[in-house]
Amino acid sequence: MHDVGLAFQLVFDPYNLWVMLAASLFGLFVGAVPGLTATMATALLVPVTFFMAPIPAIAAIVSATAMAIFAGDVPGCLLRMPGTPASAAYTDEAYAMTRKGQTELALGAGLVFSAIGGLFGTAVLIVSAPALADFALRFSSFEYFWLVLLGLSCAIVITSERPLKGMVSLILGLLVACVGLGNPAGFPRFTFGSIELMGGIGLIPMMIGMFAVSEIIRFAVDTSPQMLIVDQPIGNVFKGMWTLTKRYPLQIFRGNVVGTLVGALPGAGADIAAWMSYAISKKFSKEPEKFGTGHVEGIVESGSANNSALAGAWIPALVFGIPGDSITAIVIGVLYMKNMNPGPTLFTQNPQNIYAVYLLFIVANILMLPLGWLCIKAAKQILRVPRNVLMPLILLFCIVGTFAINNTVFDVGVMLIAGLVAYVLEENGFPSAPAILGVVLGGMLEENFISSMIKSDGNLLGFFSRPIAASLGVLTLSAWFLPPVIRRLRRLAGA
Repeated sequence: MHDVGLAFQLVFDPYNLWVMLAASLFGLFVGAVPGLTATMATALLVPVTFFMAPIPAIAAIVSATAMAIFAGDVPGCLLRMPGTPASAAYTDEAYAMTRKGQTELALGAGLVFSAIGGLFGTAVLIVSAPALADFALRFSSFEYFWLVLLGLSCAIVITSERPLKGMVSLILGLLVACVGLGNPAGFPRFTFGSIELMGGIGLIPMMIGMFAVSEIIRFAVDTSPQMLIVDQPIGNVFKGMWTLTKRYPLQIFRGNVVGTLVGALPGAGADIAAWMSYAISKKFSKEPEKFGTGHVEGIVESGSANNSALAGAWIPALVFGIPGDSITAIVIGVLYMKNMNPGPTLFTQNPQNIYAVYLLFIVANILMLPLGWLCIKAAKQILRVPRNVLMPLILLFCIVGTFAINNTVFDVGVMLIAGLVAYVLEENGFPSAPAILGVVLGGMLEENFISSMIKSDGNLLGFFSRPIAASLGVLTLSAWFLPPVIRRLRRLAGA
């Protein structure tokens, strides 16, 4: 109870509450501007959190991301331009409702059920994370090796329609993780005689580049005209929400569960959770023919999945140090920077910080209701900010923030090159998420592999010598080899 009391003091400190309020408004603004993602909001906050204590730093990220995921619904509904990828799944549905004069219902469903989804995901995080942490304390280098490999394998399968392109992206990330002296042998690799590269390629500058600069480049080369906002008065968005809750309880629960589970899978995230939930909603709906014509059912279910996936992604991030999505990939970097090293020991050595993270999620999702309502009211003004004014300001902020981390121009160069590489990858159908996971987990994969090889005296069967390691090994190898075997058998059966 003493640790819980400390957590309350940390979270409800006036400075922390001000940070949450400011970060929430920032998240709402970023989410409501088409093209600026929740991940980008997180990347832009990193230089600011560098100067904060651990809890306010995490509070800023939790608040901004929760708000940004919801706020992406606003331009999707009014402009048919999703503010974030997580809102893209039901943008056409929401815009169709707007054209039918149901703007309030569409935006209200997005707001209320996003908040409910966030609270559900937080409840799962609170219940499951400590139990998983207790289980994870039994892990040795063998188990961690298979776990990281399984996470990377899932990222390829889940984040890409073409797994081969996902694999190429992942290998690129693993190569970047090899640069420098940060390897078990302490041998300089891929440094090309550069002193700056001895320390490796900085994760935070690379993250800011891949998420913020790539979007700026995309805007610069995009010549398509912006769509006009639907000029329609917006009244009480909470009206009719209780009716929807009574009408679609199964859809709400299903969206929450799918969102949390998908969020917990490494490399998935809120956008994949939303697409999956929307597809499930349509498949099991009693009125599938109404989908796409302005039917609120899909928005209720996939809106619930959006924010529940956010909390779900923190489960593997906190317990194993494996990011559930690109946002928690950045968060892990911040946690290390604040000496809150993710892993099972975090739950035993700093329990008050873990309780504080739980509270931050609860407060952020409750704050979403009044602040989200204000955002909807101010939506037309926010969406009228010219993007040719906004983007240069964001680039300036990126450069200053990246330089401030280590006071070196080299980091700014890393950021700009990473942004260009991410843009080229995404334009050619290569997902960037596996590359990021490769960078985050590459060092962990190599370290655990080398440790395991030393322990087993070079015998590969040692990786299957412990029950948990053997189970994870079989699961990982099944993920690799079962899909092609099944495809081959189907072809033979068809012949």
